[in-house]
Amino acid sequence: MRGPQWLERGMHHVWLPYAQMQTAPSPLPVVATQGRTITLADGSELLDGIASWWTACHGYNHPHIRQAVQAQLACMPHVMFGGLVNEPALTLATRLAALLPGDLERVFFTDSGSVAVEVAMKMAIQYWLNRGERGRTRLLAFRGGYHGDTMATMAVCDPDEGMHSLYAGALPEHFMAELPVDAASTQALDNLLAQSAGQIAAIIVEPLVQGAGGMLFHSPDVLLTLRQLADRHGVLLILDEIFTGFGRTGTLFACEQAGIVPDIITLSKALTGGTMALAATVARRHVFEAFLSDNPLHALMHGPTFMANAMACACANASLDLFACEPRLTQVAQIEAQMRSELEACRHLPGVVDVRVMGAIGVVELARIADMNALKAALVAQGVWVRPFRTIIYLTPAFTITPAELSRLTAAIHTVLAHQGQV
Repeated sequence: MRGPQWLERGMHHVWLPYAQMQTAPSPLPVVATQGRTITLADGSELLDGIASWWTACHGYNHPHIRQAVQAQLACMPHVMFGGLVNEPALTLATRLAALLPGDLERVFFTDSGSVAVEVAMKMAIQYWLNRGERGRTRLLAFRGGYHGDTMATMAVCDPDEGMHSLYAGALPEHFMAELPVDAASTQALDNLLAQSAGQIAAIIVEPLVQGAGGMLFHSPDVLLTLRQLADRHGVLLILDEIFTGFGRTGTLFACEQAGIVPDIITLSKALTGGTMALAATVARRHVFEAFLSDNPLHALMHGPTFMANAMACACANASLDLFACEPRLTQVAQIEAQMRSELEACRHLPGVVDVRVMGAIGVVELARIADMNALKAALVAQGVWVRPFRTIIYLTPAFTITPAELSRLTAAIHTVLAHQGQV
């Protein structure tokens, strides 16, 4: 069946993400979304199992968020944040400061997760520069980690995972270590910090789950260890909660499970319920105070054109309303229990090396995926939208998914792995 004219015309001009354009199969044309359903141009429907890269936590087109967008559009879709402010942004900053632990109270808005991480990196390095310490220009990151695709954030991603390996030599060099998951790795990290803390501005880590690195889980004890090591050696701690923030791991923020407060935290993805682009970098009081001076060079010189976009902030406020008045974390716990039960059947299939679940994240890890495009097509043929990567098939559904819908997703994964010969 031929696709709609806009698809055939536009594909000659668009450049798709994470795709070798010469060989990649044609993307599926979407004309509508509702709840957990994606409607294609031919009228067929797919049940979304990954909430559009983990963003649509309330499902698509939630009426409360849609109403907030419409109301804000009617009065002011955007105004620059340089010298001007708007009510949705200031209200959102106040609400985020109240929800986050400790004195994480100064919110810098951006419009993407990668930029939020870059701002966190700049904050950390300039924190020390403003205090007169000029040697702390590097960060300490972890193998298996992912923090974005921009030039600065690529430099703190796992250097060997392949996606960014072509840029070796073009990126700044930072310290790379193993997560402190046992006594040996903890001691190695302690030694590295003892030797090099004078060069390190901050430690950066994805708390509990290293997402794009392969949905790699670690315990809250790892975060507690990192907080202790950061304090012992006098470096800042940045938690990248772009994926984990807003309920995905079972608590509103992943750091709550360790009972720690990072010096800087980054947020995005589910911040607006998947409706509009928005991100935030939030700093503790002592970090912010290092930028207060009569020296203009001590200011944070960063200002995205669309930062604190009024419509996006209205979306985020509406999303926070839903977390406050609807049982999102209870729903996450129910999703976790159901996925633990239903995905377990995959553990005994040929080629499966692990099945793991945390909050509303379910992972089936394979020894290898022989034909990624064929695997994706087989899942679509089951009527579900699930996008495997590396050697994993994962689910990160909307928190509003019904038990019957979730069973459709888990059954589709089991069926494909059992009968399609993809591993």
